[in-house]
Amino acid sequence: MDFIIVSGLSGAGKSVALNTLEDIGYNCIDNLPLFLLSDLALGLRHSHPLPGAESVGTAVGIDARSDPNDLQRLPQVLVSLAEQGIVPQVLFLEAQTERLMTRFSETRRKHPLTGTQRSLGEAIDYERELLEPLRLVAHALLDTTHTNIHELRDLVRGCLGNGQQLNTSILLQSFGFKKGVPESFDFVFDVRCLPNPHWQPDLRSQTGRDSGVIEYLEQFRDVIDMRDDLIAFLSRWTPCFERDGRGYLTIAIGCTGGQHRSVYMAESLRAHFERSGRRVLVRHRELP
Repeated sequence: MDFIIVSGLSGAGKSVALNTLEDIGYNCIDNLPLFLLSDLALGLRHSHPLPGAESVGTAVGIDARSDPNDLQRLPQVLVSLAEQGIVPQVLFLEAQTERLMTRFSETRRKHPLTGTQRSLGEAIDYERELLEPLRLVAHALLDTTHTNIHELRDLVRGCLGNGQQLNTSILLQSFGFKKGVPESFDFVFDVRCLPNPHWQPDLRSQTGRDSGVIEYLEQFRDVIDMRDDLIAFLSRWTPCFERDGRGYLTIAIGCTGGQHRSVYMAESLRAHFERSGRRVLVRHRELP
């Protein structure tokens, strides 16, 4: 069972770490009350994933808002779980006090332990004291003083996500320009320059998924070259979006009516990227 506990100082990047794990398939629970930890871990050991579920594990966030007495007892709870065959990995994030104070000043967020009797600096020191038992049992310590959000994502994927990179999903949407361009997309490609099957009487009623249209289009060098160029472009740049933490890309492909050329191109790209192991969704806006 892949079970991760993410903790650390407020402002050190705990939310970024949980979001990163969620993006690569973990079920994440933030600010879990500690008295529920044992029950959750034992329950997960006997649970069965839903058919088609892609979760690779569970991650829980624990911070200083928990009962101080529970925080002191947490190492004993982890020992008890280990005796039952459950060994959670513990990730602890920290940063220098000056950097944490700067982050709270920049975001204008309130530290959860500040109050009328406790300044920001005192709250950070108090939080360090409360979380020290968890820090001492951590499997991985990450100091984020000089780490930006992108570097932190890479560190989390490397040390706890088994090096697993985010697998960006690709949504391919065909459309017809005569009915307007879709409102939301990352890339839009215009294939109206390609030969149009609409002008072939026996192909007019067919779509880009039908064999007649496919055979007609694939006899033209321009069609093959555009298909190969689109594959090369997306193959080259999709990993860049993955490194940036993008969970999906929306690719809009348009022709005049959205029935022949754009449908063919979307289906061709789908076939290629599915063979390469990517998750691909296809939507044909102008087809039933």
